[in-house]
Amino acid sequence: MPHPLFYPPVAFIIIMVFMMCVSALLSRLAFRPGKRPQDGSSKAYACGEDIPEHRVQIDYGQFFSFAFFFTILHVLTLVIATVPIETTDSFFISVVYIAGAITGLSVLFRKDRLWG
Repeated sequence: MPHPLFYPPVAFIIIMVFMMCVSALLSRLAFRPGKRPQDGSSKAYACGEDIPEHRVQIDYGQFFSFAFFFTILHVLTLVIATVPIETTDSFFISVVYIAGAITGLSVLFRKDRLWG
């Protein structure tokens, strides 16, 4: 019989209490919005140059096509690489996956895409 400390609920409670203690200790080091330092230590570092503070708005529109391409090819590779050779059903499934990947990639790289 395993030690009672290794039971999942007991281990969860022990880890949760430990992390709450760590969080309480580290919260003393955290930056407080009401206590802004006046020496410039909270400004962005720009090699001594004064720059105006601004927020960058990131556009993930182009990232989607790369992520979709990466996902399709890696799932296809994983499925094809793990298909057993002995069965004929697995060959059919492999062909269906390859056809689905080709369809997805052709939709992804169409010239007249509506989303970008």
